[in-house]
Amino acid sequence: MTAHLLTIGDEILIGQIVDTNSAWMSRQLNLNGIRVHTKSSVGDTREAILAGLEYAAREADVVLITGGLGPTKDDITKKTLADYFDSGMAYHQDVYDRIAAYFIKIGRPIPPTMEDQASLPVKALILPNKVGTAQGMWFERDNKIFISMPGVPFEMEYLMTHEVIPRLKERFPGRPIAHRTLLTAGEGESNIARRIEAFEDSLPANIKLAYLPSLGQVRLRLTGTWPGDITPDADAQLAQVLDTKKAELEALLPDLVYGYDEDSLEKVVGQILLNQQKTFGTAESCTGGYVAHLITSVPGSSAYFPGSIVSYSYEMKTRLLNVHPDTLTRQGAVSEETVREMVAGALDTLNVDVALAISGIAGPGGGTSDKPVGTVWMAVGDRSRILAAKHIFGRDRLKNIQLTGTYALNMVRKFLLQTI
Repeated sequence: MTAHLLTIGDEILIGQIVDTNSAWMSRQLNLNGIRVHTKSSVGDTREAILAGLEYAAREADVVLITGGLGPTKDDITKKTLADYFDSGMAYHQDVYDRIAAYFIKIGRPIPPTMEDQASLPVKALILPNKVGTAQGMWFERDNKIFISMPGVPFEMEYLMTHEVIPRLKERFPGRPIAHRTLLTAGEGESNIARRIEAFEDSLPANIKLAYLPSLGQVRLRLTGTWPGDITPDADAQLAQVLDTKKAELEALLPDLVYGYDEDSLEKVVGQILLNQQKTFGTAESCTGGYVAHLITSVPGSSAYFPGSIVSYSYEMKTRLLNVHPDTLTRQGAVSEETVREMVAGALDTLNVDVALAISGIAGPGGGTSDKPVGTVWMAVGDRSRILAAKHIFGRDRLKNIQLTGTYALNMVRKFLLQTI
């Protein structure tokens, strides 16, 4: 079975919002053995929606539609779908009662437009939306399935989880499919590919390896599909095979793998700190608190992260971190000597067990011949040892900050595990 994702909304086409719905839906469908064949987006006009439906019907067995189901006049998807399926409209008292109960619960008057929300195409199977006012709709024609859902992400996710995927799996019991993902940091995909070439060549036809690179990291995703007759234990057997292959792959990259599936470097570092019962702080210059932001994005980080010092100027480096003025004068802020002294100062000022320091030239200006834009020094240490490293990234300021965050957190991880 193949699926086409059709998003409706001018706001998507003009870039006013990012289409996160399609990414979420694709992941969920793939996990359930449903292959997303194509995607498309159309504007808020009857003609565009009708053309989008015709195109989608040619491309896939199932068309999943999001957007255009609100109570305002510009939301015309429901009426257009009724026309497309030659369907009249019918009023659903149970739908209105459910919507009314929601407004009563939150103490707000029921808007008059909710009457329209309870009027739905006769030919649609109604998918109850218990977290919003726009209902899901399931249509069938010419052996194709069309499923319309609201564009509000949490409403779409509710309908996909509780209505759409269970119905699709019941209708089209698919071949078992499973994924295993390794997260790496420190090398690019071309270097990784050279290191694991023999492993990749040895994979059976039903297991594929995908490289998913991002700034400073590469996700390695193994996808397995059950190759034989579907038996009651097919899922368990496929999972066992994938676990074995995941272990083999991880053994080839012991210096790069830091986590699995939905892990993040900041989450992994936090867990190590908790396990070791250590506290951690940062002293940041060119990143302006970005690493502290990553660390504190993890729930419970207050247990190991008391704070950060953003020391952007020479004055703050000397006043808050006790960096010697002579060091800044002779070596400059972007130097090994400076970040080492920043670590020592952060350990004392923040009273932590481990500290990270970063100083660099994020750009786009400020570089010199010996310290070009993208030069970053970072150091991590405790009261017995301090390690420093130099990196030269590119000329894009935001990318330099993000890359620095990745490399710095990975350096902290390795320091805590004593692998550097």
